[in-house]
Amino acid sequence: MKKKSVFKVGIVEVALLLGVGAFGAPRVWQPEQVAAATSGKKSLRKFVRHTMAQNHVRGSVVVIKNGVPQKISYGYASSNRKIGNGNHKVVYPTGSLQKVITGAMIVQIMDEEKETNQEFDQNTKIDRWFPDLKNAKKISVGNLLTHTSGIKPTNTEVWRNYNYSESAAIKMTIANANKFSFAKVGKYNYNNANYILLAGIIRQETGQSYQTNLHKRIVKPLGLTSTFTAAALPKSKLIASSYYSNGNANYCNTVNFTKDFASQLLGAGNLLTTPMEYYRIQCGLTDGTILTQKQFQYLTNLDSKVTAYSGGLHIKKSGKLKIAYGNLHGTHFGMWAQLTADNQNGIIMFLNQTNDHSAKEKKVGYRILQYIKPGTFLPK
Repeated sequence: MKKKSVFKVGIVEVALLLGVGAFGAPRVWQPEQVAAATSGKKSLRKFVRHTMAQNHVRGSVVVIKNGVPQKISYGYASSNRKIGNGNHKVVYPTGSLQKVITGAMIVQIMDEEKETNQEFDQNTKIDRWFPDLKNAKKISVGNLLTHTSGIKPTNTEVWRNYNYSESAAIKMTIANANKFSFAKVGKYNYNNANYILLAGIIRQETGQSYQTNLHKRIVKPLGLTSTFTAAALPKSKLIASSYYSNGNANYCNTVNFTKDFASQLLGAGNLLTTPMEYYRIQCGLTDGTILTQKQFQYLTNLDSKVTAYSGGLHIKKSGKLKIAYGNLHGTHFGMWAQLTADNQNGIIMFLNQTNDHSAKEKKVGYRILQYIKPGTFLPK
């Protein structure tokens, strides 16, 4: 696949004060424009932090308004060590927000192999890679990408206290899937196993690990410095701890996201990043750095799609919005992204203190979205 130049995002504070557009050509700012931009930035920061405080949530958020991303963090990533959310050392689990990245790599590989005898597409049945999986002859790659495979194990996020290799995670997923009855192929049934198997296809088709593909296809082209699988996390980085609050006290019931737990969620929840780098990934999905617009349309409008979900995202408002939500069983993380299709407005929200109620977490994000662009976004 032909790659375009590396996509770079300027931090909003620098972009605004130096007069450089975060995603475009340099701007000529008049003194009064600089003052207005600075004031707007401060007002947004104040509103976001106040909203988070009111709802007893903590975390790091990137708010995008008119093409300019602003990172706003609140609270501690590690309350014991007094390390704040948004610290340059801190990374966050993405949960299911990773799935679109796995889907994007599948589409890349599909296009790379169009002129070889290894070609496959959304309609290719997965017995090609997983002959030991029941029903594999009926399940297509598209079924995995849209959660319509009928695969439905319920134990994909269990604290097993075992560190799986990539190949072992895939074998374990197949064995677990075979223990359960399969739903009818074509019926929507959200399950991590679908994307773990997609990670297995990436490994088999390329002859390289998922981690190697992630680095080569996502991290390197975008110039990311804080995006890793949990297994590859360097010692210089710190995974944010997760906390619970019912509104009476903060930083309760600490639960840490461990490499052992992550290892079973290959391609479906083992990624760590920051909200700013995740925003850069979202932009790369349509600007040619990761996918072209045409490839993104293919990924998010698959033939097997029966709901708004396709390829890791919910596409709503006739393609004007893209939405994803993620959490991790047994932790207090809540991750939510809602962006306009052109990436010019929206939110990337990585919360590490919640009350374990997704609707209330989304309510916090929606209040912020309404503040920046009323009437544009959806509450869930």
